Amino acid sequence: MKKKYHFNPSTLSFDEAKTTGKEILQRITWPLVIGFLIGIGLFFVFVTLFPSPREIVVQKRYEALQAENAILNSKVDNMQLVLADLQQRDDNLYRSLLQAEPIPLSVRLGSVRQSSYYDSIAKMTDSKLGADLSRKVDVLENELYVQAKSYEEIISLTQQQDTRMKNIPAIQPVLNKDLTRVASGYGWRIDPVYHTRRFHEGMDFTAPTGTDVYATGNGKVVFAGWKQGYGNCIEIEHGFDYMTRYAHLHKVLVLKGKTVHRGDVIGLVGSTGKSTGPHLHYEVHYRNNPVDPRNYYFQDLSPEEYDRMVQLSNNAGNMMD
Repeated sequence: MKKKYHFNPSTLSFDEAKTTGKEILQRITWPLVIGFLIGIGLFFVFVTLFPSPREIVVQKRYEALQAENAILNSKVDNMQLVLADLQQRDDNLYRSLLQAEPIPLSVRLGSVRQSSYYDSIAKMTDSKLGADLSRKVDVLENELYVQAKSYEEIISLTQQQDTRMKNIPAIQPVLNKDLTRVASGYGWRIDPVYHTRRFHEGMDFTAPTGTDVYATGNGKVVFAGWKQGYGNCIEIEHGFDYMTRYAHLHKVLVLKGKTVHRGDVIGLVGSTGKSTGPHLHYEVHYRNNPVDPRNYYFQDLSPEEYDRMVQLSNNAGNMMD
């Protein structure tokens, strides 16, 4: 190491400069600090740009999980498309043919679990992939369960179809092959007493007093007696949400609670109650609402006879009750 000198103004000469411990420490420390900082920088650069073997393995596993999840999601999406088609056919074809109510969307989807359940799954998997897939599977599982129950109901309805066809109204309540006895049809008509427009909830068939009145389908008599406005009246519950009413009878031939079959004579045509002449007032109710009776004569009339009956009932503007 070279010696250093400094000028002494007192002696006007150059004296040898002595190195202190502090100066020696500073000379050693700075290179060490700079080298340490450079080393740390190089370490972070290496760690950032070059993953460790463990990180490489984890990354490959993560990519494989993503690929597997994508395949599962695709399969679930395809299953949902197939299920949506089955649901549409179920509501619009099978259940419609059997006159069953469509299944509400809220029932098909079912109740979704609380979000905390899916949050716990997301934490376990360190991603939302598992939670999203679990949610899809839960919804799909419920939809498949509801669809399976629906098909069970359809099978049951199909098995009941024979009984249903025997029970629902299907013939005219009086012998009327020549269709000359249609006096008034279903719809807005002129009241024979008050001469005002009133909705006529059934059909009127003219016939001589004492003419046989037939049950139009199998069922149980739920009313047999006098009813205000209707006179002597019979009401039959047919099941499957159907009820028929036979009014203004001269005589009631059945008792409440009796089981009747299509074609059984249950009463005789008359003119009791609010009536202007011998006739039968006949109503068909479906789910507690009156419907047009002329749509329920399919076992009695050919297509040509049905068309003629519709024309006659439309032209008949006056009621008889």
